[in-house]
Amino acid sequence: QVQLVESGGGLVQAGGSLRLSCAASGRTISKYAMGWFRQAPGKEREFVAAISWSGGSTYYADFLKGRFTISRDNAKNTVYLQMDNLKPEDTAVYYCAVKYYSGSDSSIAAYNYWGQGTQVTVSS
Repeated sequence: QVQLVESGGGLVQAGGSLRLSCAASGRTISKYAMGWFRQAPGKEREFVAAISWSGGSTYYADFLKGRFTISRDNAKNTVYLQMDNLKPEDTAVYYCAVKYYSGSDSSIAAYNYWGQGTQVTVSS
């Protein structure tokens, strides 16, 4: 069973940047698609970005408008989310997840294991 641990969250001013990491252990994630989701207080968890097993294909939520970049280093069993030009509405707990089987990259139900999340707070 894989364990996913997110890190890199914190408090940042609007317009700033953060880089989140998702480190996997217990099982390689190099053969599987990975995704980032977020959940703001009082809201449902929503899709942010996904990346194919090779890193050759990436997918983003429409609302991001190019501000975030997902990447992966399979040698390190780690996935990243670079977040630039952060806005107060980006405040949320960010989760990474692994998708073992086929299914929509933006669907929560398609992902098999999740990390515990890391808090991102953007002040105005």
